[in-house]
Amino acid sequence: MTNEHFNVRILSAVVYCLLTLVATYAPPAKANKANFKETYVSVDTGTGELHGTLTFLTGDNDESVSAVALIIAGSGPTNRDGNSGHVKSDSLKLLAYALAEHNIASLRYDKRGVGESAGAAIKESDLRFEHYIEDARSWVYYLNKLPKLSNTQLVIIGHSEGSLIGMIAARVKGVDKYVSLAGAGEGIGNVIEKQLSAQPAFVMNQAKPILDSLVEGNEVEEVPPFLLALFRPSVQPYMISWLKYDPAKELKKLEKPTLILQGTTDIQVGLKQGKMLADASPQAKLINLEGMNHIFKRAPADRAKNIATYSNPELPIVSGLTEALVEFVKR
Repeated sequence: MTNEHFNVRILSAVVYCLLTLVATYAPPAKANKANFKETYVSVDTGTGELHGTLTFLTGDNDESVSAVALIIAGSGPTNRDGNSGHVKSDSLKLLAYALAEHNIASLRYDKRGVGESAGAAIKESDLRFEHYIEDARSWVYYLNKLPKLSNTQLVIIGHSEGSLIGMIAARVKGVDKYVSLAGAGEGIGNVIEKQLSAQPAFVMNQAKPILDSLVEGNEVEEVPPFLLALFRPSVQPYMISWLKYDPAKELKKLEKPTLILQGTTDIQVGLKQGKMLADASPQAKLINLEGMNHIFKRAPADRAKNIATYSNPELPIVSGLTEALVEFVKR
């Protein structure tokens, strides 16, 4: 088998999603229910504008907003609706609508360099994990200045990689509660090493020294061609900035009510990860949702059938997710 074949195996769905930094355009979806009011909003990052959607419940059921949730998407070129490339699940849009039904407003946004936030893209070699943290904080400041929401509790909901971004951003003033949704409990370095350990020995033998160097904060000039997709020089500064964060240690610093939600059929982030987070914080409550996969859909553990849900936006989010969030937010 050639090195190129091994390279395909190394970049499994998990690692590929975690390390894909080149954004592709995907237009934001429009609301499809008359009782939702969606307002398109933006914030200036200093390197371009981020664009998002503020969702409220309107119509006969319109009441005062009980809370507002800032929804932070996961890794890769993910837009405000939770879609990226072949992943067209509308997971974050469906989550926003479900919250709105309970008078919880929400703001979801296209990540830097994605969709309508494409103008905020910067060179891959200049990108750092902290850019995403500051982007989330920019939205916190924005929401706290809105007259309608100025006296409303603000909850950050971070999905997947957004869990780590959210728990760090949530330490600023103005955030009342935090939710980790399918978030990892260990650092990305451990995740990558586990992925690599499943490959033939020669792959690990060449990749491990590179990874160890990046963990120490040192870039590597010489990278084998078959590892360039993972360790290309232009992405190394970003990886160094990301590798220094341990989710469990970061959550321990957050002294705010915390809810950790994990799905029992999540083939990307397992139940062990949620327990690692819960064990790190006395403020945290852990709920494992039966049958929920990584994009909040009901799915079996079978990998092929599970992944099939990633491209079906017609599937609703799993029963129990909304109820857990609403109970936590309104508690």
